[in-house]
Order: sequence, then C-alpha cells, then structure tokens
Amino acid sequence: MVRYPKKVDFPVSKVRRYLEPGPIVLVSSRWRRKTNIMTLGWHTVLEFSPSLVGIMVSEENYSFEMIRDSKECVINVPTTALTDVVVAIGNSSGAQIDKFTEFGLTAEDADEVSAPMIRECHASFECRLYEDALVQRYNFFVFEVVKAHAALSPKYPETLHYTGDGIFMVSGRVISRRSLFLPEMLG
Repeated sequence: MVRYPKKVDFPVSKVRRYLEPGPIVLVSSRWRRKTNIMTLGWHTVLEFSPSLVGIMVSEENYSFEMIRDSKECVINVPTTALTDVVVAIGNSSGAQIDKFTEFGLTAEDADEVSAPMIRECHASFECRLYEDALVQRYNFFVFEVVKAHAALSPKYPETLHYTGDGIFMVSGRVISRRSLFLPEMLG
C-alpha cells in the first residue's frame, strides 16, 4: 500500500523553502569603472537556444542600476566552499565596500562582457540583456548567456540552495535516469 505524507497548512510566505529554483549564484556587474557582486537566489532558465536566463534584482539593491544601465552581468556559480563568503556578500552593500577586495575574491576579465567573472566560482556565465519588458514592473531581467565557463571537475559540484531564514541546503547525490530518456531528449 502506498503511504502518503500527512500535510498541514503551511505559510504561503515560506513556500520558497520548496520552490527555490536553483543554486545560489553570485552576480557580478560593472558600470562606469565600479564593480559589484550580489548574492542571488531568484533566477530561472527560460530557454535553451538562445540560452536565456531570468533574474529578479530588487531595485533597492546596489547592483540594480549597474545591471540596468550596463545591460550585462556575469552569473557565477559558487560551491559550498564559499558558503560564508556568499552570506557575507549578501549581508553587505557594494555602495560601502569593494566586495572583491573585502572578501578576497579575484575579478577575472570576461571574454564578451565588461562585467568581471569571479575566479573562485565553479562556473561563470557571461550575460547580455535580451529583454527588459518586465524590469520596471517586476525587477525581472531576461539575459542571454553569450559565453559560458565551467570547471571540468567535479562534474556535479556541491552548490548552495537557499530555503529562507538563513538556512541553506546542499545539492545532494546524483541520481541518473539517463537510460530512460529518448535520444532526442539528451541534447
């Protein structure tokens, strides 16, 4: 017999615990010779070709105007080795400090955009603004990934996933069902 979990009412303000879309990322930006890094959990893949990613950046965030005005950024994927740095970046403002210097991170030149990559991150995705129709109303930017960089190892790094209230989950073990996919689905 199948057992079903008993469910109880749950606060709608806390659904992010179950719906947070993916790993925490560090978004780096540059505008008028200033750089910044922000911690971000609100992102989603929108399309595969072209590679489109949507991110929500509060207009109160120091990075908002830099990203809006430059129309580009780099989405960097940290591993659990950077957990304390990820939290510290999220708890500080680039209006007061240089986050690269303050947190000992290395700004690395990107190939296609002026925003810097973060050398210590497992992957870095150079992005250009693709669509800004939702920025004014929802602070939602649609970016095209124009160049991607990723470490060869580990193939499946341990990444952070934010559940709210200062609690993170770590990406778990890999479960493959590749043999069940049709060849055209493996792209």
